[in-house]
Amino acid sequence: MTPLKTDRLIIRNWLPRDADLFFRINSDPQVMAFFPFRRDRAASDKMLEEVRKKIDRKGYGFMAVESSETGACLGFVGLQEIDIEPVLPAENFEIGWRLAPEFWGKGFASEAAREMLRFGFEDLEKDEIVSFAVWNNDRSTAVMRRLGMRHDPAGDFDHPRVPDTHAHLKRHVLFRLTKADWQKSVTPSAL
Repeated sequence: MTPLKTDRLIIRNWLPRDADLFFRINSDPQVMAFFPFRRDRAASDKMLEEVRKKIDRKGYGFMAVESSETGACLGFVGLQEIDIEPVLPAENFEIGWRLAPEFWGKGFASEAAREMLRFGFEDLEKDEIVSFAVWNNDRSTAVMRRLGMRHDPAGDFDHPRVPDTHAHLKRHVLFRLTKADWQKSVTPSAL
């Protein structure tokens, strides 16, 4: 897969040198505050290999985000098919992100996600892309809003994979963006 580029970022497949960062963002209590689990190193390394192979096979997935200035891996952004039947049928396509805390608040998630939306709508020809998060995950929902996604209250759901032991993480809000709305936001208006 050809890396995607923005002004400050390179979005690419994972490399062996990224394993430490991948483990950190999947085990850090602050990053994983809205998830009911943390991954140990073995589970993280296994997941990284699965993600890397999926990107090789499909040409997309949760991809590494690298600073074009420093070469540092910041975290990931990506697209994937949703597999949360019956809540979100398989034809839905999701965008998501996860960055190390030192890269929060700098616009990296929004910048990388904008490029992934372009890729999803133009290259993958998707008609709609959704995103979801725990109802009070204000950082993630703020990114969704900056991307032009709209909250769909009728689509809010209790995530079936969140165990009852973490009931406070079950309720998720759903945001949607259609290709038509995305095109309006990136097409300069005629004066």
